[in-house]
Amino acid sequence: MQIETHRKRRLGVIVPSDIEIARNSAMKPITEIGSAIGIPVQSLVPYGHDKAKVAAAFLRSLGDRPDGKLILVTAINPTPAGEGKTTTTVGLGDGLNRIGRSAMICLREPSLGPCFGVKGGAAGGGYAQVVPMEDINLHFTGDFHAITAAHNLLAALIDNHIYWGNALDFDLRRIAWRRVVDMNDRALREIVGSLGGVSNGFPRETGFDITVASEVMAILCLAEDLADLEARLGAIIVGYRRDKTPIFARDLKADGAMAVLLKDALQPNLVQTLENNPAFVHGGPFANIAHGCNSIVATKAALRLADFVVTEAGFGADLGAEKFFDIKCRKAGLQPAAAVVVATIRALKMNGGVAKADLGREDVDALRAGCVNLGRHIENIRKFGVPVIVAINHFSSDTDAEVQTIVDYANGQGVDAVLCRHWAQGSAGISELAEKVAALANSGEADFRPLYGDDLPLLAKIERVAREIYRADGVTADASVLEQLLAFEAQGYGCLPVCIAKTQYSFSSDPSLLGAPTGHSLPIREVRLSAGAGFVVAITGEIRTMPGLPRSPSAERIALNELGQIEGLF
Repeated sequence: MQIETHRKRRLGVIVPSDIEIARNSAMKPITEIGSAIGIPVQSLVPYGHDKAKVAAAFLRSLGDRPDGKLILVTAINPTPAGEGKTTTTVGLGDGLNRIGRSAMICLREPSLGPCFGVKGGAAGGGYAQVVPMEDINLHFTGDFHAITAAHNLLAALIDNHIYWGNALDFDLRRIAWRRVVDMNDRALREIVGSLGGVSNGFPRETGFDITVASEVMAILCLAEDLADLEARLGAIIVGYRRDKTPIFARDLKADGAMAVLLKDALQPNLVQTLENNPAFVHGGPFANIAHGCNSIVATKAALRLADFVVTEAGFGADLGAEKFFDIKCRKAGLQPAAAVVVATIRALKMNGGVAKADLGREDVDALRAGCVNLGRHIENIRKFGVPVIVAINHFSSDTDAEVQTIVDYANGQGVDAVLCRHWAQGSAGISELAEKVAALANSGEADFRPLYGDDLPLLAKIERVAREIYRADGVTADASVLEQLLAFEAQGYGCLPVCIAKTQYSFSSDPSLLGAPTGHSLPIREVRLSAGAGFVVAITGEIRTMPGLPRSPSAERIALNELGQIEGLF
């Protein structure tokens, strides 16, 4: 396959594809992985021999154990050239274990939509992967299916309530709860439901979002336990009456049944890396349309089971890291000790104006120009009081002069940059970074603080992110959007953080503006209240909460071979 062939050429030698490496790995029984970090066999709920959920009772028993050091892996803005954030997260976790540290990694679960759309898989790559790779990328332990079912149960209860008399007095024009499916399907973005006659209900405009954009997904990832989960589900605002007073999921008596569907899904999933180190893979909100972090339950459990916990936040630091700090850490009381910004020479050359076809040629001038993107992310992370280091994810086309250019640039910003070869060499290729990250996390330099306080008005919070993180001159929005923000504040939600839905490809809302643009404005098209999750979503530009498939989706190249094995999940 074309993508697999590209990966074989990446290092200048013939190497197996990601799926071949994963398939040939020597996995240990998941009970052995659990036992190594103190999880007894009876506290694991196995899904076969190589993956398991960790029972809620065991999580409660962890009590007040001291926390390990939390390390965030983030990245420059993504490009078609690739960055390798998940691969680096896995590699760093393996590297820390290799140098004698007790370390776990915490990742998000991949969504089926991107797996069959563009990415073709999201479990790391090369010799820095979590396994079983095929299961993780596909149905895994069924968490996303449970989230989809719980979300759509609530949607069905809304329409059923209206059909049987509408005692809660829903204004059909102000129903705020759409449906979801975990697949990229642009045809479902805007639909008319309940067609076909009286027995099918009252026709109305509605639509679908992708499951990872569901508020239920965000709630699962931000809930502390089952009681918190059910309370948050009940707090979901599903619509409004004609007098604009909100109607909650608990008014429909939906919260209990939704919690039942999500009971098992709230338990984190334990798997392993290729080097048999423990990993939690749990939850999966996108960072461009949601908050982009794995579950609080998994992160907190890992912090009590290991001395170092390496986690990732989606896309570039302008999205994933900002939301990790301003939403997840704020809500969960987490104190990150260090951050790693992943960069590739290829991606930075693209930011410097080099076409994708020409990335294999040395171009120090373009690289130096593109480094402004890296520099912007370094500056932004420092605004949260978190020390940072740069990981240069190695490609075979990288030259010594180009590597030195990034090292010199990073040093000029006051940070280290380390060349990493974990894709090809596993933990052996990232040991230097592991040593420096451990030292940085233990240095006591971190003095974490969110970008804004809870008491700042919602519009001012959006403007703070736009100006401080995106370097926009300001925010533009229609009067209706501004009125809606004021209405949220009048309802008592002004203390919530904001979650900005924005293109991942640029600091601006225009995906074509690479590098570190300034002088732009952030156009807010719509705002949504996620009262159960506990944040306000501001949707910018052309960003969509239901992606579409590309002209040539990965699904066209995913199939079973003659042995019944999956091919194409590179």
